[in-house]
Amino acid sequence: MSREPTTLTGRILSQFGLSARLLLLTVLFVMIAEVLIYVPSVANFRLTWLNDRLAAAQIAAMVLDAAPEESLTEELELRLLHGVGAKAIALKGGGRRSLLASGEMPNEVSKTVDLRDAHWPTLVQDAFSVLFNPADKPIRVIGAGMGVEFVEMILDQAPLRQAMIKFSRNILFLSLFISGITAILVYLTLQWVIVRPVRRLTGNIAEFSSNPEDASRVIQPTDRVDEIGLAEQALARMETTLADELRQKRRLAQLGLAVSKINHELRNMLTTAQLLTDRLDNVSDESVQRIAPRLVNTLDRAIAFCETTLAYGRATEPLPQRRLIALAPLIAELSNLTDLAPEVGITFEAQVPEDLMVDADPDQLSRVLVNVVRNAVQALSQTGAPEGRPRIDVSASREDGSVCILIKDNGPGIPERAKATLFTPFQGSAQKGGTGLGLPIAAELVQLHGGTIALDESHGTTCFKISIPDRPSVSGSN
Repeated sequence: MSREPTTLTGRILSQFGLSARLLLLTVLFVMIAEVLIYVPSVANFRLTWLNDRLAAAQIAAMVLDAAPEESLTEELELRLLHGVGAKAIALKGGGRRSLLASGEMPNEVSKTVDLRDAHWPTLVQDAFSVLFNPADKPIRVIGAGMGVEFVEMILDQAPLRQAMIKFSRNILFLSLFISGITAILVYLTLQWVIVRPVRRLTGNIAEFSSNPEDASRVIQPTDRVDEIGLAEQALARMETTLADELRQKRRLAQLGLAVSKINHELRNMLTTAQLLTDRLDNVSDESVQRIAPRLVNTLDRAIAFCETTLAYGRATEPLPQRRLIALAPLIAELSNLTDLAPEVGITFEAQVPEDLMVDADPDQLSRVLVNVVRNAVQALSQTGAPEGRPRIDVSASREDGSVCILIKDNGPGIPERAKATLFTPFQGSAQKGGTGLGLPIAAELVQLHGGTIALDESHGTTCFKISIPDRPSVSGSN
């Protein structure tokens, strides 16, 4: 289930497309960066403003101190104080103290600001205090002077606050302008580099999903070598593979439908042909007696082919009805399969202990063994044995709570190209005219028993290893 965005930002962004989200996030991040820049900037602006006033105050005080007393008028002192913006100015240096003050001296100050040993946290805190919590009464500012111990003055905060507000306003407008320009540039870049290619990918996925078997809908990767290019290549491979598999599955589905429709008629025809073939046993003609066995074998193979195909076409195999059975009799019955190729003269050897018991469904295990041995017979009948007489060896033993069955033949082996699809339906046949169903059916039945079947290449010949594990409830009785 999809989860709705829980934050306000998430709910807002969910209303926009990818491009709009990128634009909004870019503006937001630039504004955050500007805020981080603004905090020390406004503190530095206040510090610079106060230092400028202290420097001007020191110059004014020094001018007045150097002038003859008879030339100083009260109007001139007020004009100097007004130009500095202070109500009073004091200098201390050379063992004496000079004071320049107007007639309206405040009785008290709301705060003393000493700039001689100011730290940044304090400067930042004082700057925002001026902006959001200005003092009603004048403040006293003390700072280092040139050639004197210190300079101090008393002034109102209103001019300072107005200057800081103007500075903040300018910073805000500049930040918005920079944010807008940056956001537009980033938006256009992302639109060209990421958003458009992603839209192409999503558009192709939607188009391909409407008809995945159409090979013309497979995306054509560009020459990009970045992550987008890798995504295009991966999507092209996936769509190509999916289209091929869907076309194959459609053909297999059509094949299954066709086989199910002709099942009844085909079996009737084969049964009738088999009955007619049985009557040939009573014909004394030597040619008929020579041909009849081959005809019977051919019909048997046709019937087996039909039954195998139909058996695989069932939705599921029934669960095995497992019980302890002797393995040797099942193996002994496999020797009859060599009659499928009497002209080859295949030797069948079984090395199975008479007391070896296996916990399995006898019918399903028999089908597994028949499919594997029949494959070996067909391979030997077509290619023969490179060395010696064609033979099939079957052995079995108990290993770590499982019964392991080895089925080997001395044929030329399985081609490398066929090994990867041995257990894939309709693809694993290595023999000419094979159905490609024998080993997949065997693998499915073995898996229902919780076992494994695999090609064992450690013996130097074609060898299939079948492992049927014991159930815990019966493992102790073997």
